[in-house]
Amino acid sequence: MDVFITSLNSGSNGNCYYVGNEWEAVLIDVGISCRETEKRMQRLGLSMGRVKAIFVSHEHSDHIRGVEVLAKRYQLPVFISQGTLQNSRLKLPLHLIMPLQADVPVQIGSLSVTAFPKFHDAADPHSFVVSCNSINVGVFTDIGVPCERLMYHFGQCHAAILEANYDEEMLANGHYPYYLKNRIRGGKGHLSNTQALDVFLNHRPPFMSHLLLAHLSKENNNAQMVQELFQAHAQGTEVVVASRYEETPVYQINLTEELV
Repeated sequence: MDVFITSLNSGSNGNCYYVGNEWEAVLIDVGISCRETEKRMQRLGLSMGRVKAIFVSHEHSDHIRGVEVLAKRYQLPVFISQGTLQNSRLKLPLHLIMPLQADVPVQIGSLSVTAFPKFHDAADPHSFVVSCNSINVGVFTDIGVPCERLMYHFGQCHAAILEANYDEEMLANGHYPYYLKNRIRGGKGHLSNTQALDVFLNHRPPFMSHLLLAHLSKENNNAQMVQELFQAHAQGTEVVVASRYEETPVYQINLTEELV
């Protein structure tokens, strides 16, 4: 059974990632409006009828902006940790709120979604691995530093959505105030291009077929530069830079694409 993935939007203006098979799917974060989510999925030929749940990584607005309306409109359960819920200001009906616990797999049809903690300046932030028939897809964004858990899970993934937020020189020489620069690079902010590349080079499994580079900064990064940086080391992995303005194509992940 193949798995299909796409980034519906990726950046500080909104994050939303789709992972599913032919029958069911989940959304990891909904940081764009309900209407935009629907429009982008429709353009890709993806049905909202397949979406069975929303998983929330943390409470920052670029990850939850559209959660409330989308969940209510389609009566989708929202898996969210208690700390994230308390700090999110989301007003969800009780029957749609589902507990999210680290390392406890959630079964959504034939999809299994496992959350694990990450370093970010939020109340209780998590990354996710979505599994289906031995295919693993990781969603790893908003990470201050690549911890051992990230590196382990990255090494199990057939496809991954990995943050490459900023170029160190662009951030250092840019116009952001000092406190914001320190927040971004201070261990609970975001991954730099260099940090992300290190994860890719040292922990990529030989069977990783797709890498979507996500959450690029508008001010402190350059999509072409990131593409070229990772493409030089791709070795058969398809490298895609996810846009902050539009959806990516849908990518099909299957076990037959394993590299030898």
